[in-house]
Amino acid sequence: MALSNSQYDAIMREYGRQQMENQHRLEARKNEIYREIPAIRELEAEIAGRSVAGAKRLLGGDTGVLSQLKEELADLREQKALLIRAKGYPDDYLELHYRCPDCKDTGWRDGRKCHCFLKAQMKLLYAQSNLDQVLDQENFGNLSYAYYDDQEILPEIGLTNADYMRRVVRGCMDFAADFDRKKENLLFTGSTGVGKTFLTNCIARALMDSGHSVIYLSAGDLFEVFSRNKFDYDTPEDMRDTYRYILDCDLLIIDDLGTELNNSFTSSQLFYCINERMNMSRSTIISTNLSIARLRDSYTDRVTSRIMRYRIIPLYGRDIRLLKRE
Repeated sequence: MALSNSQYDAIMREYGRQQMENQHRLEARKNEIYREIPAIRELEAEIAGRSVAGAKRLLGGDTGVLSQLKEELADLREQKALLIRAKGYPDDYLELHYRCPDCKDTGWRDGRKCHCFLKAQMKLLYAQSNLDQVLDQENFGNLSYAYYDDQEILPEIGLTNADYMRRVVRGCMDFAADFDRKKENLLFTGSTGVGKTFLTNCIARALMDSGHSVIYLSAGDLFEVFSRNKFDYDTPEDMRDTYRYILDCDLLIIDDLGTELNNSFTSSQLFYCINERMNMSRSTIISTNLSIARLRDSYTDRVTSRIMRYRIIPLYGRDIRLLKRE
């Protein structure tokens, strides 16, 4: 998930464009205010003039001018604010407005990439990856029930598999629609090919289309990021960014949990990841071929106790990929 130089430059060009747009909008607001309240221009000229005069006196050795200047400028600014407020404009109308107030549309905050940069980074990488093409195909608009049996009633659920999947899909759509309000976590279980990954892709596409940040990783790739971040001191910056964003993104999707090499390290890192995201009210979706019983056997009690708090969605049926070949 590393950015190339050209990709980094593309993101920074967008920040530059946004900064220019912010400035143009401020100029438009200023011109509007000058038309509506001509006295504002005169006050601003007075503020600028007194500031320059005060600076000259200060450079000339008149240190007593500083407190007097502060009082005069504060009075002029208060007059300006009162005039603007009286016309019904907000107090910050003549200030720069930012798309991201945290970094002021620079992409950087306290020497680190801002969360908005990381979001743009993941969006760009998705757009230039095969996954973006996958999501163009695997989404709610292309979902079909043709390969789910609509004749036999499954005793586990008292419905045909097709009817059950319709209920599951409605629940997944509701999950995406209520994402910001409910902050849910999902666990999809079921054998290979029954639609777990397709459903997570549908949710990912819906949330990305609504402006949310999504990271989709197989369990193996997830633990590789964790391992390199912990043990590889030459880890590239973008890999460290990915580790940070795994914890911070709006939705984390962990696909095929249980296929990774399971040991004490992976269990401890999995617990840390899902527990931190729970504490921050950030949603996670896990898909696995393992049954609930095997999940309990494979991971520590701390891990399974967290995962059991997820909304568990078992899926049934035959491998759809094999059905398509028949």
